[in-house]
Amino acid sequence: MPVRVLHGAESGPTLLVCATIHGDEVNGLEIIYRLLNNPLVHQIRGTLLAVPIVNAYGLVTATRYLPDGRDLNRTFPGSKNGSLTARLAHVLVQDLLSRATHVIDLHTGGTHRSNFPQIRATLSLPQTLQFASTFHPPVIIDSTARIGSFRQAADKRAIPSLVYETGEALRFDEPGIELGVQGVLSAMDGIGMLTEPVPQTSDRKPTVFTKQSRWLRAPASGVFRTQCQLGDLVADRADLGSVSDPLGDSKFRVKTRHSGIVIGRNNMPLVHQGDPLLHIAEVTNLAAAEPALERVAPPMTHV
Repeated sequence: MPVRVLHGAESGPTLLVCATIHGDEVNGLEIIYRLLNNPLVHQIRGTLLAVPIVNAYGLVTATRYLPDGRDLNRTFPGSKNGSLTARLAHVLVQDLLSRATHVIDLHTGGTHRSNFPQIRATLSLPQTLQFASTFHPPVIIDSTARIGSFRQAADKRAIPSLVYETGEALRFDEPGIELGVQGVLSAMDGIGMLTEPVPQTSDRKPTVFTKQSRWLRAPASGVFRTQCQLGDLVADRADLGSVSDPLGDSKFRVKTRHSGIVIGRNNMPLVHQGDPLLHIAEVTNLAAAEPALERVAPPMTHV
């Protein structure tokens, strides 16, 4: 597990930024690469722990899992005498998380699924809420950490931790990568690590906060057709597409159950009944949410 450690001349926070806990999620690897090549991080207070490749086994085989078939992000805090996955989780917790005052864990959507740039965090923890706000993402989702996740391990230690999601497995998502680099730098600035300010545009966009998100699932097996894109604003009961047989003789409409933002999308046109299709973050005031989404291309549309 390669680790780059940057110590500042002055004392300060210790930020752990890690990627590829799931081996096929490569956007975070690129974010850390660009972060380490940014002059701002070489004049810091405190310490930056940068881990671009947590799961090297999954990375070299282009898979989410480790050789024992387990999901590392459901295995924390791990065990020094357990499975290969449990031992890797134990190393990350004992050797790195134990030294951190703040954590940013970089992820993407799964295979054939894309995520809109977003932060997921436990906002009921005051320090985490403040830390998440410094990242300035388009969307922040208040969500409980999954059992066995790295974020849960950090939450249990009262370490402010964020999960940044963007793009699709095994693909670079350029807008999301750039937002991720700027977000990490902004977060470092927010906790007092940077000695030089992060360049900002004069019209910084607001962030949308949401406490609820749901997947719309396939009502039947067949071909999924939609014009919906990541970042689209959708009204309650909006018609977002259909699932039909190949000839279109049998067709089922896909409708929203609440208004919100499309933050996740299944890119596979062939689906089985119950498969996730579109992930909607609940937002009641769509007009107020629109400015927050303008940073991400392509421009969002209303449905």
